[in-house]
Amino acid sequence: MTKRIAIGCDHRGLVVKELAMRFLDSSGHSYHDFGSYSAEPVDYPDAARQVGQAVASGRFDNGILICGTGIGMSIAANKVKGIRAALCHDGFSARRARRHNDANVLCLRAESIDAEAVSEIVGTFLATDFGGGRHQQRVNKIRALEEEACQDGRPYP
Repeated sequence: MTKRIAIGCDHRGLVVKELAMRFLDSSGHSYHDFGSYSAEPVDYPDAARQVGQAVASGRFDNGILICGTGIGMSIAANKVKGIRAALCHDGFSARRARRHNDANVLCLRAESIDAEAVSEIVGTFLATDFGGGRHQQRVNKIRALEEEACQDGRPYP
């Protein structure tokens, strides 16, 4: 099944974003590139917000975000209501993020990762379905935490 993907990066994630887009092209997935488009320094929370809001709105099925370590993107994206962003380093963590946590945004590191690993992680993330069952209760608890943290019902600024 093909998916609609929102993808973005900071200046350090540009090369890995291009690897991910090549994989998406070869796999038949559609995507919208939210930037960055050059090596000019940008702030990763801006991309995380754009991609997170695009996924949370339902316009896209999943998101992919890349920065140097992937940590900053994960932190920032998880501030957007409705986003469950997971930093994945291999196929195992990508599978678990989807199957157990219903992650809807994949975060990748730009440092020390090659094209083969990018393809494995992105491919596994997009091919894995949420397992439901006992995991649904846990995801519901995550949603409840999110509501507590954002009591007025609006996404985090």
